[in-house]
Amino acid sequence: MTARLLGLAFASSDALVEIDAEGRVAFALGAGPKPGSDVGALWTGKPLASLLHEGDAVLHALLAAKPGARSPATQILVMAGPDRVRRASLRAFILPQLAPSISCSIAYEGPAIAVADIETAPLVDAETFLADAVRVVDVAPGLSLAFLDIRGLEDLAGEVAEKVHRRIEATLQSAAAQGSSAAQITPERFALLRPSSDTRDLAAEVVEAGRAEGVHLDAESFHSNVPEGADSLCVLRAMRFAIEGCLKDDGLANPQIAFSESLKRTFRDAEAFRSVVKSREFQVHYQPIVHLGTRSVHHFEALARFNSNSGPANAIRMAEELDLIESFDLAVAEKVLKRMRAPGAGLLKMAINVSGASLGDDTYVEQLLQLTAGSPTERKRLIVEITETSALADIEAANRRLAALRDAGIKVCIDDFGSGAASYDYLRKLSVDAVKIDGALIQDLETDDVVRNLVRNIVELSRSLKLETIAEMIETESVVAELKTLGVEYGQGWLFGRAEAEPRTQLASAAPVRRRGAVEAWG
Repeated sequence: MTARLLGLAFASSDALVEIDAEGRVAFALGAGPKPGSDVGALWTGKPLASLLHEGDAVLHALLAAKPGARSPATQILVMAGPDRVRRASLRAFILPQLAPSISCSIAYEGPAIAVADIETAPLVDAETFLADAVRVVDVAPGLSLAFLDIRGLEDLAGEVAEKVHRRIEATLQSAAAQGSSAAQITPERFALLRPSSDTRDLAAEVVEAGRAEGVHLDAESFHSNVPEGADSLCVLRAMRFAIEGCLKDDGLANPQIAFSESLKRTFRDAEAFRSVVKSREFQVHYQPIVHLGTRSVHHFEALARFNSNSGPANAIRMAEELDLIESFDLAVAEKVLKRMRAPGAGLLKMAINVSGASLGDDTYVEQLLQLTAGSPTERKRLIVEITETSALADIEAANRRLAALRDAGIKVCIDDFGSGAASYDYLRKLSVDAVKIDGALIQDLETDDVVRNLVRNIVELSRSLKLETIAEMIETESVVAELKTLGVEYGQGWLFGRAEAEPRTQLASAAPVRRRGAVEAWG
């Protein structure tokens, strides 16, 4: 009894309940769910599952608990009458003196409500699921990523379909780890993070849920454990890979294998990327941007290269997801500034890319200003291109940071303008100096009237805002002529030169130039 009382005090709960190996309440102490009731008189000797609303899932999880383990808080609904329930929080633990009995502390939350008023949380979409998952993985050990394929849903309609979906929602949400939600990835595939100790057969429960409504469903479940101590961001990337595979036209036959293999590969890639950034073992190549009227070099875009001149797109996406991009963006800036200071560099001007993720706090801007603090004139030869690969989480805060760069003399450009939904929002809320029109638009310029009108509108809007315009991915003289007609000022593309290890101001183009090697001012 002393141990039990200590357990109750330690748990700071309203009631302490012990369950035996059969799932029955062997002992209960404290307040019952009804005001003034005694949980001991109400519950002792009864199956715990019968005392909770849809309590089978809770019981399965408790019986799988191991000695020495203490479960996180689980939200439950305690029966407070034939048709009423009371919300409560349950924690399970095993007191050494009372093992193997499982002790459960219960803390009631709010008054009793009617069972009919209970609302099951709806299934979420893939992006919401991933956003929840990264938080859960950080705080809850012992999880597995589970997928459930349910066939037969497409044939349902009307009230029957609604009832079956509600039952599936309730089943999956009851199994989801605390703090996360189950998700519907495709019409037939569902995903959830669940405690790896939970041995419930979700597929069988879903089939039974359909049978209760007179519907035959076929279900199959599979899962992959999340490694203990795993970096939550690596886990998130692996989960994203597996879920995106489910969204492909042919689906993903083995998402649990994809998750496991992707997780291993992500750990390797993340460590390799960290090492490359730390050692600066990547190259920076320079592609010229020219004035379309004179063909003189205006500035160069600095482009990172990994592994035998390969492009950085995949590495950048990984770095953004794993929160490694800021250190990489600064490493690129450091290399570019070193090249600008090299003997014979003259007044080379450079554009460096910065991910939206790097503008999430003050660090990038502070470090860049520190790197250029010794030479204010150097800042006037630098432009920062904001990429849209990772959206700005707080545009107003990002604008304040970009304003600090502009106040110091560094120009700011919106990269790939017109490629994403955020482009015009960026233009409306960010103070910038230039826009770079997305290359996908430029490539369709001569064949698509809608694209031509869109580019014309971008140029007119930029001119009204006194912003310079740059077109990328220019490959033919006819495109140059069209861009000049539309009023685009600067261009970049293979017509003028590919990215090279050394910036080359003398272009091979036979087009007219104002003066060989001339480099214009920003204007």
